[in-house]
Amino acid sequence: MLAIKIPVCNLEETRQIIVKNKILSLDHKIKVENNYGLIPIINIDKKELDEIIKEIKENIISNKEEFTINIIESELEEQKHYPKSISELLKGKLTKEESENLKTSFDIIGDIVILEIPEELQKHKKEIGEAALKITKRKTVFMKKSAIKGVTRTRELELIAGEDNSITTHKEHGARLKLDVKNVYFSPRLATERKRVADATKDGEEILDMFAGIGPFPVIIARNKSVKITAVDINDVAIKYLKENAKRNKLKEGSEIISICGDTNIVAENEIKGKKFDRLIMNLPGLAPEFLDLAISLTKDGGVIHYYEFSNGFSHGISKVQELAKKHNKTVEILNTRKVKNVSPREWHVAIDCKINEIKN
Repeated sequence: MLAIKIPVCNLEETRQIIVKNKILSLDHKIKVENNYGLIPIINIDKKELDEIIKEIKENIISNKEEFTINIIESELEEQKHYPKSISELLKGKLTKEESENLKTSFDIIGDIVILEIPEELQKHKKEIGEAALKITKRKTVFMKKSAIKGVTRTRELELIAGEDNSITTHKEHGARLKLDVKNVYFSPRLATERKRVADATKDGEEILDMFAGIGPFPVIIARNKSVKITAVDINDVAIKYLKENAKRNKLKEGSEIISICGDTNIVAENEIKGKKFDRLIMNLPGLAPEFLDLAISLTKDGGVIHYYEFSNGFSHGISKVQELAKKHNKTVEILNTRKVKNVSPREWHVAIDCKINEIKN
Protein backbone atom coordinates (compact mmCIF):
# COMPACT_ATOMS: atom_id res chain seq x y z
CA MET A 1 0.00 0.00 0.00
CA LEU A 2 1.39 3.42 -0.99
CA ALA A 3 1.63 5.84 1.96
CA ILE A 4 2.97 9.26 2.83
CA LYS A 5 5.27 9.15 5.87
CA ILE A 6 5.19 12.39 7.86
CA PRO A 7 6.19 13.49 11.40
CA VAL A 8 3.18 12.95 13.66
CA CYS A 9 3.14 16.64 14.62
CA ASN A 10 2.29 17.43 10.97
CA LEU A 11 -0.13 14.55 10.46
CA GLU A 12 -3.47 16.38 10.53
CA GLU A 13 -2.32 19.28 8.32
CA THR A 14 -0.95 16.80 5.80
CA ARG A 15 -4.13 14.71 5.88
CA GLN A 16 -6.26 17.79 5.10
CA ILE A 17 -4.14 18.62 2.05
CA ILE A 18 -4.35 15.00 0.86
CA VAL A 19 -8.14 15.00 1.29
CA LYS A 20 -8.41 18.31 -0.57
CA ASN A 21 -6.47 16.80 -3.48
CA LYS A 22 -8.68 13.68 -3.40
CA ILE A 23 -5.83 11.15 -3.13
CA LEU A 24 -6.62 9.73 0.35
CA SER A 25 -7.25 5.98 0.18
CA LEU A 26 -10.52 5.25 1.97
CA ASP A 27 -9.81 1.52 1.97
CA HIS A 28 -7.03 1.68 4.60
CA LYS A 29 -6.50 3.25 8.02
CA ILE A 30 -3.93 5.90 8.92
CA LYS A 31 -1.20 4.43 11.12
CA VAL A 32 0.98 6.11 13.77
CA GLU A 33 4.30 4.59 14.87
CA ASN A 34 7.62 5.87 16.21
CA ASN A 35 6.52 9.53 16.07
CA TYR A 36 5.58 9.24 12.39
CA GLY A 37 2.22 9.00 10.68
CA LEU A 38 1.54 6.85 7.62
CA ILE A 39 -1.28 8.21 5.44
CA PRO A 40 -2.59 5.81 2.75
CA ILE A 41 -2.92 7.33 -0.72
CA ILE A 42 -4.22 6.11 -4.07
CA ASN A 43 -1.88 5.49 -7.01
CA ILE A 44 -1.58 8.59 -9.19
CA ASP A 45 0.79 9.97 -11.81
CA LYS A 46 4.25 10.77 -10.35
CA LYS A 47 4.21 14.33 -11.67
CA GLU A 48 0.85 14.97 -9.97
CA LEU A 49 2.09 13.41 -6.73
CA ASP A 50 5.24 15.55 -6.79
CA GLU A 51 3.07 18.68 -7.03
CA ILE A 52 1.03 17.58 -3.98
CA ILE A 53 4.19 16.84 -1.99
CA LYS A 54 5.46 20.32 -2.91
CA GLU A 55 2.19 21.82 -1.66
CA ILE A 56 2.52 19.93 1.63
CA LYS A 57 6.07 21.18 2.15
CA GLU A 58 5.09 24.78 1.33
CA ASN A 59 2.09 24.83 3.67
CA ILE A 60 3.40 22.98 6.71
CA ILE A 61 5.63 24.51 9.35
CA SER A 62 7.47 21.68 11.02
CA ASN A 63 8.32 21.66 14.72
CA LYS A 64 11.54 19.85 13.80
CA GLU A 65 14.68 21.37 12.40
CA GLU A 66 14.68 18.93 9.52
CA PHE A 67 11.30 18.40 7.91
CA THR A 68 11.04 14.99 6.26
CA ILE A 69 8.36 13.57 4.04
CA ASN A 70 8.61 10.25 2.21
CA ILE A 71 6.51 8.09 -0.07
CA ILE A 72 6.79 4.46 1.03
CA GLU A 73 5.19 1.05 0.61
CA SER A 74 3.54 -0.09 3.85
CA GLU A 75 1.17 -2.78 5.13
CA LEU A 76 -1.76 -0.76 6.49
CA GLU A 77 -4.91 -2.09 8.14
CA GLU A 78 -7.92 -2.23 5.84
CA GLN A 79 -10.77 0.14 6.59
CA LYS A 80 -14.13 -1.57 7.13
CA HIS A 81 -16.76 -0.24 4.76
CA TYR A 82 -20.31 0.05 6.02
CA PRO A 83 -23.08 0.45 3.43
CA LYS A 84 -24.96 3.75 3.81
CA SER A 85 -28.26 2.71 2.21
CA ILE A 86 -30.44 -0.31 1.56
CA SER A 87 -29.74 0.01 -2.18
CA GLU A 88 -25.99 -0.06 -1.55
CA LEU A 89 -26.31 -3.11 0.70
CA LEU A 90 -28.34 -4.91 -1.98
CA LYS A 91 -25.95 -4.02 -4.81
CA GLY A 92 -25.54 -7.11 -7.00
CA LYS A 93 -28.82 -8.61 -5.77
CA LEU A 94 -31.07 -6.12 -7.57
CA THR A 95 -30.84 -4.87 -11.12
CA LYS A 96 -30.02 -1.20 -11.71
CA GLU A 97 -33.66 -0.53 -12.59
CA GLU A 98 -34.88 -2.31 -9.45
CA SER A 99 -32.48 -0.32 -7.26
CA GLU A 100 -33.80 2.92 -8.75
CA ASN A 101 -37.37 1.85 -8.02
CA LEU A 102 -36.58 0.99 -4.40
CA LYS A 103 -37.64 3.77 -2.07
CA THR A 104 -34.81 3.99 0.43
CA SER A 105 -36.72 6.41 2.67
CA PHE A 106 -38.50 4.75 5.55
CA ASP A 107 -40.05 5.51 8.91
CA ILE A 108 -38.26 4.49 12.10
CA ILE A 109 -40.55 4.30 15.13
CA GLY A 110 -38.70 3.15 18.22
CA ASP A 111 -37.25 -0.28 17.42
CA ILE A 112 -39.47 -0.68 14.33
CA VAL A 113 -38.80 0.16 10.68
CA ILE A 114 -41.75 0.62 8.30
CA LEU A 115 -40.90 0.35 4.61
CA GLU A 116 -42.82 1.09 1.44
CA ILE A 117 -41.74 -1.38 -1.27
CA PRO A 118 -42.95 -1.04 -4.88
CA GLU A 119 -45.05 -3.97 -6.05
CA GLU A 120 -42.46 -5.03 -8.64
CA LEU A 121 -39.83 -5.39 -5.87
CA GLN A 122 -41.93 -7.32 -3.39
CA LYS A 123 -40.40 -10.56 -4.64
CA HIS A 124 -37.24 -9.28 -2.91
CA LYS A 125 -39.02 -8.11 0.26
CA LYS A 126 -37.18 -10.51 2.57
CA GLU A 127 -33.75 -9.39 1.33
CA ILE A 128 -34.86 -5.75 1.55
CA GLY A 129 -36.13 -6.32 5.10
CA GLU A 130 -32.87 -7.92 6.23
CA ALA A 131 -30.92 -5.06 4.64
CA ALA A 132 -33.07 -2.54 6.53
CA LEU A 133 -32.31 -4.36 9.80
CA LYS A 134 -28.57 -4.07 9.16
CA ILE A 135 -28.68 -0.43 8.08
CA THR A 136 -30.93 0.83 10.91
CA LYS A 137 -29.85 -1.61 13.65
CA ARG A 138 -33.49 -1.88 14.77
CA LYS A 139 -35.34 -5.06 15.83
CA THR A 140 -38.31 -5.32 13.47
CA VAL A 141 -39.11 -4.43 9.86
CA PHE A 142 -42.67 -4.17 8.55
CA MET A 143 -43.77 -3.52 4.98
CA LYS A 144 -46.78 -1.31 4.26
CA LYS A 145 -49.63 -3.41 2.86
CA SER A 146 -52.24 -0.65 2.56
CA ALA A 147 -52.74 3.08 2.82
CA ILE A 148 -53.94 4.60 6.08
CA LYS A 149 -57.66 4.02 6.21
CA GLY A 150 -60.76 4.45 8.34
CA VAL A 151 -61.50 6.81 11.21
CA THR A 152 -59.02 4.93 13.42
CA ARG A 153 -56.22 5.83 10.95
CA THR A 154 -54.54 2.43 10.80
CA ARG A 155 -52.87 0.50 7.97
CA GLU A 156 -52.09 -3.14 7.24
CA LEU A 157 -48.48 -4.15 7.86
CA GLU A 158 -46.55 -7.31 6.98
CA LEU A 159 -43.54 -8.54 8.96
CA ILE A 160 -40.59 -9.02 6.58
CA ALA A 161 -37.62 -9.19 8.96
CA GLY A 162 -36.74 -9.39 12.65
CA GLU A 163 -38.99 -9.91 15.66
CA ASP A 164 -42.76 -10.18 15.27
CA ASN A 165 -43.56 -7.36 17.68
CA SER A 166 -45.57 -4.28 16.73
CA ILE A 167 -45.36 -2.61 20.17
CA THR A 168 -42.49 -0.19 20.74
CA THR A 169 -41.46 2.99 22.56
CA HIS A 170 -40.49 5.98 20.45
CA LYS A 171 -38.33 8.78 21.86
CA GLU A 172 -38.97 12.35 20.71
CA HIS A 173 -37.85 15.66 22.22
CA GLY A 174 -37.28 13.98 25.59
CA ALA A 175 -40.69 12.24 25.61
CA ARG A 176 -41.17 8.45 25.60
CA LEU A 177 -44.21 7.44 23.54
CA LYS A 178 -45.45 3.85 23.68
CA LEU A 179 -47.60 2.55 20.82
CA ASP A 180 -48.67 -0.40 18.70
CA VAL A 181 -47.88 0.48 15.07
CA LYS A 182 -50.51 -1.98 13.79
CA ASN A 183 -53.38 -0.45 15.74
CA VAL A 184 -52.71 3.30 15.97
CA TYR A 185 -51.53 6.15 13.76
CA PHE A 186 -48.19 7.82 14.45
CA SER A 187 -45.80 9.71 12.17
CA PRO A 188 -42.22 10.38 13.32
CA ARG A 189 -41.96 12.88 10.46
CA LEU A 190 -44.06 15.38 12.43
CA ALA A 191 -41.50 15.71 15.25
CA THR A 192 -40.45 19.21 14.16
CA GLU A 193 -44.08 20.31 13.84
CA ARG A 194 -44.91 19.07 17.33
CA LYS A 195 -41.93 20.93 18.79
CA ARG A 196 -42.94 24.10 16.92
CA VAL A 197 -46.49 24.01 18.34
CA ALA A 198 -45.14 23.28 21.85
CA ASP A 199 -42.80 26.27 21.60
CA ALA A 200 -45.72 28.53 20.57
CA THR A 201 -47.81 27.45 23.56
CA LYS A 202 -47.92 29.60 26.71
CA ASP A 203 -48.29 28.54 30.34
CA GLY A 204 -51.87 28.57 31.57
CA GLU A 205 -53.51 27.74 28.24
CA GLU A 206 -56.48 25.41 27.87
CA ILE A 207 -55.92 23.28 24.77
CA LEU A 208 -58.04 20.89 22.71
CA ASP A 209 -56.34 18.24 20.56
CA MET A 210 -59.25 17.11 18.40
CA PHE A 211 -57.48 14.04 16.94
CA ALA A 212 -54.86 13.22 19.54
CA GLY A 213 -53.86 9.64 18.67
CA ILE A 214 -51.38 8.29 21.24
CA GLY A 215 -50.78 11.83 22.50
CA PRO A 216 -47.54 13.13 20.95
CA PHE A 217 -48.76 16.74 20.77
CA PRO A 218 -50.27 16.75 24.32
CA VAL A 219 -47.32 14.97 25.96
CA ILE A 220 -44.63 17.11 24.34
CA ILE A 221 -46.54 20.32 25.13
CA ALA A 222 -47.36 19.32 28.73
CA ARG A 223 -43.76 18.30 29.41
CA ASN A 224 -42.63 21.83 28.67
CA LYS A 225 -45.57 24.09 29.50
CA SER A 226 -48.00 24.25 32.41
CA VAL A 227 -51.27 23.66 30.55
CA LYS A 228 -54.58 21.80 30.67
CA ILE A 229 -55.09 19.66 27.56
CA THR A 230 -58.24 17.84 26.50
CA ALA A 231 -57.15 15.07 24.11
CA VAL A 232 -59.80 13.35 21.99
CA ASP A 233 -59.55 10.38 19.63
CA ILE A 234 -62.06 7.89 18.26
CA ASN A 235 -59.57 4.99 18.37
CA ASP A 236 -59.87 3.27 21.76
CA VAL A 237 -56.42 1.64 21.38
CA ALA A 238 -54.86 5.05 20.78
CA ILE A 239 -56.60 6.43 23.88
CA LYS A 240 -55.25 3.52 25.93
CA TYR A 241 -51.69 4.43 24.92
CA LEU A 242 -52.39 8.15 25.34
CA LYS A 243 -53.34 7.58 28.98
CA GLU A 244 -50.23 5.45 29.52
CA ASN A 245 -47.98 8.02 27.84
CA ALA A 246 -49.42 10.83 29.96
CA LYS A 247 -48.51 8.82 33.09
CA ARG A 248 -45.05 7.60 32.06
CA ASN A 249 -43.75 11.06 31.08
CA LYS A 250 -42.92 13.70 33.66
CA LEU A 251 -45.25 16.60 32.91
CA LYS A 252 -44.52 20.15 33.97
CA GLU A 253 -45.99 21.08 37.34
CA GLY A 254 -49.56 22.23 36.91
CA SER A 255 -50.07 20.34 33.63
CA GLU A 256 -52.98 17.98 33.08
CA ILE A 257 -53.96 15.78 30.14
CA ILE A 258 -57.62 14.68 30.03
CA SER A 259 -58.17 11.88 27.49
CA ILE A 260 -61.57 11.20 25.95
CA CYS A 261 -62.43 8.37 23.54
CA GLY A 262 -65.03 9.36 21.00
CA ASP A 263 -65.99 11.32 17.89
CA THR A 264 -65.04 14.96 18.45
CA ASN A 265 -68.45 16.10 17.17
CA ILE A 266 -70.20 14.02 19.84
CA VAL A 267 -67.67 14.90 22.55
CA ALA A 268 -68.36 18.59 21.85
CA GLU A 269 -72.03 18.01 22.63
CA ASN A 270 -71.34 16.08 25.82
CA GLU A 271 -68.03 15.98 27.75
CA ILE A 272 -66.85 19.45 26.68
CA LYS A 273 -70.20 21.15 26.04
CA GLY A 274 -70.01 24.88 26.74
CA LYS A 275 -66.21 24.94 26.91
CA LYS A 276 -63.93 27.07 24.79
CA PHE A 277 -60.17 26.77 24.31
CA ASP A 278 -57.12 28.97 23.88
CA ARG A 279 -55.51 26.63 21.36
CA LEU A 280 -56.85 23.83 19.14
CA ILE A 281 -54.82 21.23 17.25
CA MET A 282 -56.41 19.69 14.13
CA ASN A 283 -53.80 17.25 12.82
CA LEU A 284 -56.07 15.02 10.74
CA PRO A 285 -55.50 16.53 7.29
CA GLY A 286 -57.82 14.11 5.48
CA LEU A 287 -60.86 15.01 7.60
CA ALA A 288 -59.96 18.27 9.36
CA PRO A 289 -61.90 20.43 6.83
CA GLU A 290 -65.10 18.74 8.01
CA PHE A 291 -64.37 19.76 11.64
CA LEU A 292 -63.21 23.33 11.00
CA ASP A 293 -66.62 24.88 11.66
CA LEU A 294 -66.76 23.10 15.03
CA ALA A 295 -63.21 24.15 15.87
CA ILE A 296 -63.97 27.84 15.28
CA SER A 297 -67.04 27.58 17.54
CA LEU A 298 -64.84 26.11 20.31
CA THR A 299 -62.14 28.80 20.11
CA LYS A 300 -61.89 31.58 22.67
CA ASP A 301 -61.57 35.19 21.55
CA GLY A 302 -57.92 35.52 20.48
CA GLY A 303 -57.45 31.76 20.48
CA VAL A 304 -55.28 29.90 17.94
CA ILE A 305 -56.18 26.99 15.66
CA HIS A 306 -53.44 24.81 14.17
CA TYR A 307 -55.28 23.63 11.08
CA TYR A 308 -53.90 20.91 8.77
CA GLU A 309 -55.12 19.70 5.38
CA PHE A 310 -53.89 18.03 2.19
CA SER A 311 -53.50 20.66 -0.51
CA ASN A 312 -51.23 22.03 -3.23
CA GLY A 313 -51.03 25.37 -1.43
CA PHE A 314 -52.52 27.55 1.30
CA SER A 315 -55.16 29.67 -0.45
CA HIS A 316 -57.92 27.07 -0.23
CA GLY A 317 -57.47 26.49 3.49
CA ILE A 318 -57.19 30.19 4.28
CA SER A 319 -60.37 30.96 2.32
CA LYS A 320 -62.23 28.19 4.14
CA VAL A 321 -61.17 29.47 7.58
CA GLN A 322 -62.14 33.04 6.67
CA GLU A 323 -65.53 31.96 5.31
CA LEU A 324 -66.43 29.91 8.39
CA ALA A 325 -65.13 32.55 10.82
CA LYS A 326 -67.40 35.13 9.21
CA LYS A 327 -70.33 32.78 9.77
CA HIS A 328 -69.51 32.84 13.51
CA ASN A 329 -69.14 36.65 13.51
CA LYS A 330 -65.37 36.30 13.91
CA THR A 331 -62.30 37.44 12.01
CA VAL A 332 -59.12 35.53 11.17
CA GLU A 333 -55.50 36.56 11.46
CA ILE A 334 -53.16 34.16 9.64
CA LEU A 335 -50.11 33.76 11.88
CA ASN A 336 -48.13 31.25 9.87
CA THR A 337 -48.31 28.76 6.99
CA ARG A 338 -46.04 25.78 6.39
CA LYS A 339 -45.62 22.80 4.13
CA VAL A 340 -45.18 20.02 6.68
CA LYS A 341 -44.36 17.17 4.29
CA ASN A 342 -44.88 16.09 0.71
CA VAL A 343 -47.54 13.40 0.17
CA SER A 344 -47.54 13.25 -3.65
CA PRO A 345 -45.94 15.17 -6.55
CA ARG A 346 -48.62 17.87 -6.41
CA GLU A 347 -49.96 17.61 -2.88
CA TRP A 348 -48.64 18.60 0.54
CA HIS A 349 -49.59 18.12 4.16
CA VAL A 350 -49.95 21.83 4.93
CA ALA A 351 -50.37 23.69 8.21
CA ILE A 352 -52.15 27.01 8.74
CA ASP A 353 -51.99 28.78 12.10
CA CYS A 354 -55.05 31.00 12.59
CA LYS A 355 -55.83 33.49 15.35
CA ILE A 356 -59.60 33.75 15.79
CA ASN A 357 -60.98 37.08 17.03
CA GLU A 358 -64.51 38.10 17.98
CA ILE A 359 -65.97 41.03 16.04
CA LYS A 360 -66.64 43.74 18.60
CA ASN A 361 -69.95 45.61 18.11
